[in-house]
Amino acid sequence: MTRNPLFLTTAVEAVVRAGDLQMARFGQDIRIDKKGAIDLVTEVDLAVERMFRAMIAERFPDHAILAEELGGAAQVPAGPCWVFDPIDGTTNYAHGLPIFCASLALEFDGTAEVAAVYDPNRKELFTAERGGGAFLNGAPLRVSSAETLVDALLVTGFPYDVHSRVDEIVGLFGAFVGQARAVRRLGSAAIDLCWVAAGRMDGFWESDLKPWDIAAGALLVEEAGGRVSCLDGTPFASRQNQVLASNGRIHDAMLDVIDTFGAAFRRRGRG
Repeated sequence: MTRNPLFLTTAVEAVVRAGDLQMARFGQDIRIDKKGAIDLVTEVDLAVERMFRAMIAERFPDHAILAEELGGAAQVPAGPCWVFDPIDGTTNYAHGLPIFCASLALEFDGTAEVAAVYDPNRKELFTAERGGGAFLNGAPLRVSSAETLVDALLVTGFPYDVHSRVDEIVGLFGAFVGQARAVRRLGSAAIDLCWVAAGRMDGFWESDLKPWDIAAGALLVEEAGGRVSCLDGTPFASRQNQVLASNGRIHDAMLDVIDTFGAAFRRRGRG
């Protein structure tokens, strides 16, 4: 892909504008609807996404869009596709918890080439271009140097169907708790990935995600020197709906924990 500076400029403008819209209504009485038993959408999600779609329609009318609330290119389209989450961490946002962001990636043929994530509470703008490095407010990012799980701070999230899979989801969480220094659960996959890229977290895993949750953050981790894969170690793709991201040094150890727990869980299920 020929790098076009307007792509990153647009990505940055979109997520910063999204953050302004988020903060203008944060903590106020807003409409909250349910997409599922515990899956929420607010009127702000919709307003942010409409703003974004209007921006892309004006600047790049031939580009595809995949975004959380109003849908789009579910299958990987040929050429450019903007993958956008208007509020990653909607549950946090709806409850007044200041851990949320806007996340945006520009994919070409399914591969992210540009990423921007903006956390308006901390005024932190994470950006990356493939082959060009990852940055936080313009300063280069590098993943951590933790070599072992016992020295690692990990982070994860729970899927929206966790109520029907508590033993599996919490069981794997417990397996990592038994080996890591600590495990956190923040409620925003995009922020989790950004914090791995920034070296604040050493590794992140989660299943049952959507492309808009992980497309941008995965590129940030890679460009900060980390490693990203699926949970079984196969190559990462945003449409695989799962991710294991780390500083690279503990990646194989995390894969071992996932594999060992999965094998034991399946054996118990057969019993």
